[in-house]
This record gives sequence, structure tokens and C-alpha cells, in this order.
Amino acid sequence: MKYIIETDRLRLRELSLDDTEFVLELLNTPGWIRYIGDKNVRTEEQARDYLENGPIKSYRENGYGLSLVEEKDGKRAIGMCGILKRDSLENPDIGYAFLPEFNGRGYAYEIASATLAYARDQLHIPTICAITLTDNKRSIALMEKIGLKFRQKIYRKEDEEELLLYST
Repeated sequence: MKYIIETDRLRLRELSLDDTEFVLELLNTPGWIRYIGDKNVRTEEQARDYLENGPIKSYRENGYGLSLVEEKDGKRAIGMCGILKRDSLENPDIGYAFLPEFNGRGYAYEIASATLAYARDQLHIPTICAITLTDNKRSIALMEKIGLKFRQKIYRKEDEEELLLYST
């Protein structure tokens, strides 16, 4: 397994096809569906397709992508975090999501701040942005806590709602 980042409590590693069950679970949580969007991933086959054509493809094409967040103790998969390159945004953006039972423990801040530092220091990406729905208060607070600043409201054709754009 390719570990990218290690913090006090967490590890970030590349996703693989072995993570199909976890991806299926995470992509169907209420938070993912509400704030990120329903990817219509309902079977293991669809989860494998999501991995192959999403994170794994991004690793090949960009050298980075969404990765799996796991607890060091027990190596339990708890979420995803990483840098994405979307055609609809000028700069790469940071994304994150966690299983509901791991919210409120400081994990998102711990791994998102380490991921932002990695993007800047190792990947040499000068500007990182982040997008969120206007009512996602937890995500807005995290973006501000890791040092991102609100820049503007945007509307991308693939989204049904207005988004807030933050960046370094």
C-alpha cells in the first residue's frame, strides 16, 4: 500500500480495488449524498468502476487524487481526503468526506491540513481551492480553519445548487 501522509492518529493512502466495500458504504451515507452528490453507486461493480475511473485514474493522470483515510490503530477506513483536478475549476481542489460515526473527532482537520501542506510542499501546487454548498456549515468551518479564504459564489453546470469557492 502506498501511504502518502501520516499524522498523529491517521494515515492517508491511495485507494485500490480492495477498498470497494468501503467506497460503497461511504458514497451512500446521507452526508455524501447531500453535500457531494449521489454518484449512483449501489453495487460493488459500480464501486469498482468509481474507483477505476475516479481516484485510480487521477493517480495515473495527475499524480494525486482522493485517497483513503485510515486510523493508525487498527487500520480502520474512516473516510477520504485528497486533491482533485476538475475540468470545471481553474485550480486543483481539496476534498474530504468521512463516515458519520467519525465526524466531530478532529479527524477532518487533522488530515485536511496535512493534505494541504502536502499539496503545497510535495506536489508544488501553488493554489488549492475548495468548493462546498452554501449550507454546509461544517465544511465551511473546516475550510476556514485550514486557512482557505472565501473568494466567490459559483455555479457549475454539473451542479444543481450554487457553491462557495474558497482558495489559498
